[in-house]
Amino acid sequence: MTSDVLSQLGEALNYSFIQRALIAGSFTAACCALLGVFLVLRRFSLIGDGLGHVSFGAVGLCLLLNLHPVFYSIPVVLLASLWILRLSDKTGVQGDAAIGLTSSVGVAGGLMLAGIGGGYNVDLFSYLFGNILIISRAEVIISVFLSVTVVAVISLLYHDMFVTAFEHESAHVLGIQTGKINTVLVMCTALTVVLSIRIVGIMLVSSLIILPGIAALQIASGFRSTLLLAVLFAVSSIWIGIGVSFVFDLPTGATIVFVNFGWFVMSAMAARHMKRS
Repeated sequence: MTSDVLSQLGEALNYSFIQRALIAGSFTAACCALLGVFLVLRRFSLIGDGLGHVSFGAVGLCLLLNLHPVFYSIPVVLLASLWILRLSDKTGVQGDAAIGLTSSVGVAGGLMLAGIGGGYNVDLFSYLFGNILIISRAEVIISVFLSVTVVAVISLLYHDMFVTAFEHESAHVLGIQTGKINTVLVMCTALTVVLSIRIVGIMLVSSLIILPGIAALQIASGFRSTLLLAVLFAVSSIWIGIGVSFVFDLPTGATIVFVNFGWFVMSAMAARHMKRS
C-alpha cells in the first residue's frame, strides 16, 4: 500500500501540470502566510474573506467580457481593498463592518453578472472552489512575479509593519506612517487573494491566509520564527494537499485547507502540552 502511494507520488512529479501547481502554489502560499500573521495581529484577518468575495464579482465580469480572470481581477480587488480602508478611516464604519459591506456588494455583483452571462458555468465554478491542477503557464509566471513583489515589499517595510501590527497607536507616536503601512498591507493582501483563488477557490481563500498564521502563533517563540513557521505550514500544505488529492482523487483546494487545519490542531495541542509541562 505504502509503496503504491509513493510510486504514484513519484509519477505525479513527472506531470507538467503538477509541477506548475507546486510552483505557483508554493509561492502564493508563502505570501499568504506572511501577510496572514500581520493581518491576524492587526485583527484584520477577515479582509481576505471580504476581498475573496469581491474577486467573485471581478471574475464574473472578466468571464462575461472574455478577459483573463486572474490578470484583470487584480485592479478591481486592489480598488476594493482601498475602498475598505477609506470606509474605515473616513466614514467611521468599523473595519469588520466595512469588510462585510464590501463583501456583500461583491457577491451580489458576481451573482448579477453570472445571471447576465447565462448562469454558472465550469469556468466560474473552478474559481469558486479552486482547481490548482489546471493552472496555466501564464498564471504560474504571474503568481511567481507578484509573490516575489509582495515579499520584497514586506522585507523593505518589515520594521514599520512589525511595530504597527503590535502597537498601532504607539507606531503613530513614533512617527511611523500607519496609514501608509495599512494601505500597503491591504493592497498586498488584495494581490495575494487574487493569486489564491486558483489554488483554493474564492470560497476558501481566507483559510489560506488565516490558518498558517494562527497555527504558527500557537507555538513560535518570536516574531521571525512565527513568520518562518507560518510559511513552512503553508507551503507544506500545498505539497501534501496536492499529493493527497492526486492519489485519492479528492478536491485539491479543500484538501489543502484541511491540511492547514491539521497543522493548526497539532500546533494548538503542542502549545497546550508545553503550558502543562
